[in-house]
Amino acid sequence: MAIDPAADSRAAYDYASEDVERPDLVDALSRVVEGDVRFDTYTRQLYATDASAYEVTPIGVVFPESAADVEATVSYCADHGVPVLPRGGGTSLAGQTVNEAVVLDFSRYMDAVRSVSPDDRRVTAQPGIKLGDLNAQLAEHGLKFAPDPAWGDKSALGGAIGNNSSGSHSLVYGKTDAYVESLEVVLADGTRTTFGQVSVAELRERADPDGDREARIYAELERLLDEDGEEIDARYPDMKRNVSGYNLDYAFRDADPDGGVVNVAALLAGSEGTLGVITEATVSLEPVPETKAVALFAYDDLVDAVSDVAPMLEHDPAAVELVDDVLLDLAADTEEFADVVGMLPEGTGSALLVEFYADSDDHGKQQVADVVADRAPGTDTEFDATADRATADAPVFATHAMEAHDEEQRSRFWKMRKAGMPILLSRTSDEKHISFIEDCAVPPERLPEYVQDFQDVLEAHDTFASFYAHAGPGVLHVRPLVNTKAIDGAETMESISDAVTDLVVEYGGSVSGEHGDGRARTQWNKKLYGDRLWRAFRDLKSAFDPDWLLNPGQVCGFDDPASAESAGLPERATAVSMTENLRYGADYEFDAGFEPTLSWENENGFQGMAELCHGCGGCRGSQDTTGGVMCPTYRAADEEIQATRGRANLLRQAMSGDLPEDEQFSEEFVTEVLDLCIGCKGCSRDCPSEVDMAKMKAELTHEHHQREGASVRSKLFANIDTFCKLGSATAPVSNLATKLPGAREIGERVLGISKSRTLPSFTRETFQDWFGSRGGSRVPEADADHAVVLVADTYSNYCTPAPAKAAVRVLEAAGVHVSVADRTDVGRPAFSKGFLDRSRERAEATVDDLAPAVEAGKDIVLVEPSDAVMLQSDYRDLLDGPEMERVSTHAYGVLEYLDRHRLDEALDLAGDGSLAYHGHCHQKSTKKDHHAVGVLRRAGYRVNALDSGCCGMAGSFGYEAEHHSMSMAIGELLEDQVSATDVDEVVAPGASCRTQLHDLPDAPDDPRTPVEALADALDA
Repeated sequence: MAIDPAADSRAAYDYASEDVERPDLVDALSRVVEGDVRFDTYTRQLYATDASAYEVTPIGVVFPESAADVEATVSYCADHGVPVLPRGGGTSLAGQTVNEAVVLDFSRYMDAVRSVSPDDRRVTAQPGIKLGDLNAQLAEHGLKFAPDPAWGDKSALGGAIGNNSSGSHSLVYGKTDAYVESLEVVLADGTRTTFGQVSVAELRERADPDGDREARIYAELERLLDEDGEEIDARYPDMKRNVSGYNLDYAFRDADPDGGVVNVAALLAGSEGTLGVITEATVSLEPVPETKAVALFAYDDLVDAVSDVAPMLEHDPAAVELVDDVLLDLAADTEEFADVVGMLPEGTGSALLVEFYADSDDHGKQQVADVVADRAPGTDTEFDATADRATADAPVFATHAMEAHDEEQRSRFWKMRKAGMPILLSRTSDEKHISFIEDCAVPPERLPEYVQDFQDVLEAHDTFASFYAHAGPGVLHVRPLVNTKAIDGAETMESISDAVTDLVVEYGGSVSGEHGDGRARTQWNKKLYGDRLWRAFRDLKSAFDPDWLLNPGQVCGFDDPASAESAGLPERATAVSMTENLRYGADYEFDAGFEPTLSWENENGFQGMAELCHGCGGCRGSQDTTGGVMCPTYRAADEEIQATRGRANLLRQAMSGDLPEDEQFSEEFVTEVLDLCIGCKGCSRDCPSEVDMAKMKAELTHEHHQREGASVRSKLFANIDTFCKLGSATAPVSNLATKLPGAREIGERVLGISKSRTLPSFTRETFQDWFGSRGGSRVPEADADHAVVLVADTYSNYCTPAPAKAAVRVLEAAGVHVSVADRTDVGRPAFSKGFLDRSRERAEATVDDLAPAVEAGKDIVLVEPSDAVMLQSDYRDLLDGPEMERVSTHAYGVLEYLDRHRLDEALDLAGDGSLAYHGHCHQKSTKKDHHAVGVLRRAGYRVNALDSGCCGMAGSFGYEAEHHSMSMAIGELLEDQVSATDVDEVVAPGASCRTQLHDLPDAPDDPRTPVEALADALDA
């Protein structure tokens, strides 16, 4: 089934045509480009940021469909003096993918694998393909693209080449340049050519300073080889991880004036789009390791840990990763990571995670045993350290060591390594851990001195940072806490950078060991390489791009505009400054334009959440390779405006003056930016910064209702409980209404409810009626160890009582006394539609109803997952007070309740068969979806827990006519996951999920809920 979400009523996201910059350029490019050309305000603002601290509004964005489109765009821009910037996933941390230019976004259309040659270990692919998707396609051959940057499942191949990316395992694999075999490139004048390796003899033959563009490029390379070869050898740091400046040392490593080969393609690795625009890449591959083994070493402090890195390298590990006390302390304070950090002994000040690639399990165990015996003498894998520790004059050893050989335990260790980073990025204060000097590299043996000196620099600037990541190759990620909104914030950034780069040069290191130059570090390349190579970089840039049109100012440039002018070049040839174009500068102002209705428990309230997105692009992952919940509309539509990053950026920009005043309340903003956020809450879990877009949407929708009013349909869905109560009271007559000829067409035309949807039918006997007619609970309260109030939602009470009845049967079988709440509407429908005042009223009434039962020792159990999360989480945003706190704390989903109290273990269950379990996105967002899986497995079922996102129904969203296509496109992702499983049936706890599965053509009809499967296991 092929569903095009662009069939949505907003016709392929064609933003307001009257709001377009440079209509002349738009018209001209639209005539020569097959892909999309967008110069409207929203698109430009979407591409004004990346994952860095910078913001620069581009001229416009082109989404090319082919290399011919790239040629046409670059050629036209060259003729008219318009800068161009190639971009992939926009995950760059140094600001290299933002500029005042026409952005070429390759991630939308140019993301295909062209060919794979397994025998030659080679693949040819387009630049926009995500590394995660590329490796997923290579997996069947047992091969992979080896560099593994942290956001590799979101970052693009072209970006990896442009940044010369590496990753945690660069000790084995090195940088991207080692894998670049040939590149198809569009040069700054629109010429398309291919670069690879050429012999020095051929280079000299092709060199002509008066020839065409390629001939002049080869002439400059010839000059560099002859005149600057010795300077390159002398000035480039002898490091595995240097990506500062142009990649001359690697390009010339097998060449000298007398012969050898020059790797021209590798020269573009790390060039950040300043030399040419890559349209296709042929790269070599590595075999996927047979297995892995991990050792985790504990140290008293950070300096001890980094002192042990160089000795660790003697054992040839694949990775040596550092975690310092700052991250350990932060992680220990969180529910998610506390148990992982708890593996380490009390008093641990730092840890090294050391991983080995192995040919077999025995091989891996031996490698780990060897390194543990060498680096942690006197300890064992259970942390019983009894031996004397090293003296002050002796080598540093670990205080304790642990081993991990099975995949689950290895994952736990790596989880600890990654634990603190989300917390670092979740600061909502004006002070942020900013990426500007975070990936300098020094020789591993110099790390102890470097770390101590770096800490002195931070102390001198009255701040701190965490030291973590790739200690093996000498690359430590360090993000100082800085407030760039302060008057002296930018000066503090530059002062820290100046001092740290002095250290780097002193210790023979690199200004950038991983994340590139960009706006953050270009200005320090002159310090690293000296005046002569700084000029050589400019000469090389001018040979490739005489008018400095490709991502100008990055990697190199003139020291000031006057110098550029004297060279006959425009101001854009000036090297970018790290203190300009900051996203949050001293002149930054924020005004939400309204008083928030919900509670925002963070350092800066609603503003803190609106500014929380740092742009990493985690919401742009592929469901095929990353799983998780967010961001379903992006995955279906592949549109930046539908990613959490896109929505969060536009929301912040609207409130900080980058968009017209009160733009956030306009009909266009609500429609284009907020409307397709389906409120799945996935971002609050999966986003590293935990941006809660669903909650912000609720605030903005509520304010829009206050200002502009709400539609009849929105009011209907917000009050769906009343409507269903009426439908049940008049059943079965009410069920006939939707079957009348033309009824559905009228419903779509008048109310906007999709005629293609299966509408709920009503039952005359409600669940509450059924429970009352049976005489209440079959388990006397006096005989029960547990008593609960069961809350059936609107759908379970009036439409499909079977799940609620199954819940009663299972709970009673477990010896639980059950009473049933009179209330069915706990405020979820109104909250989902942005009627926050109405939702609060219903929340208050629910608390009033349920608080006495909790006071009497009962728990609250809810049939519908979204209602359970409403009480557990959303009530804390709507209400305060001890009664709400007690009700919220004692609220559970049905299987969550059974699992928490292990009540199912007393049941005689005989579940048989295999199940695919699709958890509700709200439960996943609050990390509660695993409870049902555990209970079902203990019941005897074989359960495949799908790593699925939102089903796409999202309450009322899937019923709305203009959203039907998008809803089904999201559902298709789930359908594909279900189809890929070899199971007997799928179960889903959410009413919306089951409706969506019923309506998908290839998904199973009428799936059961997990609690019904449990009840059936009782019968068996």
